[in-house]
Amino acid sequence: MPGLTGPSDYSKEPPRHPSLKINSKEPFNAEPHRTALLSYITPVDFFYKRNHGPIPIVDDIESYRVSIGGLVKNPLEISISEIRKLPKYNVIATLQCAGNRRTEMSKTRKVRGVGWDVAAVGNAKWGGAKLADVLELVGISKNTSSSPLGGKHVEFISIDKCKEENGGPYKASIPLRQATNPEADVLLAYEMNGETLNRDHGYPLRVIVPGVIGARSVKWLDRISIIEEECQGFFMQKDYKMFPPSVNWDNIDWSSRKAQMDFPVQSAICSLEDVDFVKPGKVTVAGYAVAGGGRGIERVDISVDGGKTWIEAQRCQTGNIPYQSDDLNNDKWAWVLFKAVVDVPERTVIIAKAVDTASNVQPENVEVVWNLRGILNTSWHKVQVRRASQVAISNL
Repeated sequence: MPGLTGPSDYSKEPPRHPSLKINSKEPFNAEPHRTALLSYITPVDFFYKRNHGPIPIVDDIESYRVSIGGLVKNPLEISISEIRKLPKYNVIATLQCAGNRRTEMSKTRKVRGVGWDVAAVGNAKWGGAKLADVLELVGISKNTSSSPLGGKHVEFISIDKCKEENGGPYKASIPLRQATNPEADVLLAYEMNGETLNRDHGYPLRVIVPGVIGARSVKWLDRISIIEEECQGFFMQKDYKMFPPSVNWDNIDWSSRKAQMDFPVQSAICSLEDVDFVKPGKVTVAGYAVAGGGRGIERVDISVDGGKTWIEAQRCQTGNIPYQSDDLNNDKWAWVLFKAVVDVPERTVIIAKAVDTASNVQPENVEVVWNLRGILNTSWHKVQVRRASQVAISNL
């Protein structure tokens, strides 16, 4: 495509914030300090960076086009300016890498993948056109599960180059019924937090699939193809699938599991590190909780005695202080923030666990969700704390 290139090396990477924790340099994968996630909208600089190859470069936005084809009667190529003429929607949605909290899983048994802490997740306001509106341009009606020519899935193909795809582009798909449902809020996004997408986050155009693992929100969009079967690319067929703890790399059968879509209920404490020294007295326990599939958060429970007893945290979505309860779950694709001010024993484990509006709850132990690929660690989040000595207090 004219104006859009997928570099073969890492010599032209964009600048990044120096405080990010770099988990791999080539390709660049990084997350912020967990305290950066204590604001409702995650600043672009502190939104996690997840890549599988060098960052593509657009040198001529005027010639950039996205092709839409496959099992459609009226294939077309569409420019950014034409997409901007369609009705614009702003959707506040949380994106989460399926490997978020993978380092905790590796402490049980080693897994493969980027070693993420709790910050491979972020919440942003995405601006763009609804995919359902775009697909109408090629003759696909809203709220349909099959195109007139028999297409049942929508495949998104990037311009980047991935070693996992043998040097080819990253690609993924979602069911057509989801893509054509306006209530699913699937976007072709050109803005993030009110500004033009930057290169790390998909400039000039990316897909946002709310409530689904980040691997399906394809960046640097090149092509959209209506296909009969699910995308057969590496990241749909041989990655991002949830296996039981009994499966290892010697007996794995990728075809036995479905590609992961919605993410389970999740929470993490972001106001404290593991292990932290805290001053005697009240301690603030704060963080995020989120559920996939548009399910809201019903409550967040906090324990300061290792899970023997629990208190309910306050929650909000707007960032109001003090935390309010009347603004909850208005943004159905977004996380909620939680906060509890507690007394802690001299030495203890503080735990957070969330419950979504379908009464799904995080599992107690990481062992029961362990899988060889290290995805979807949604076990209770725990941090060890101890009261600081007088000497240590002087340094806090």
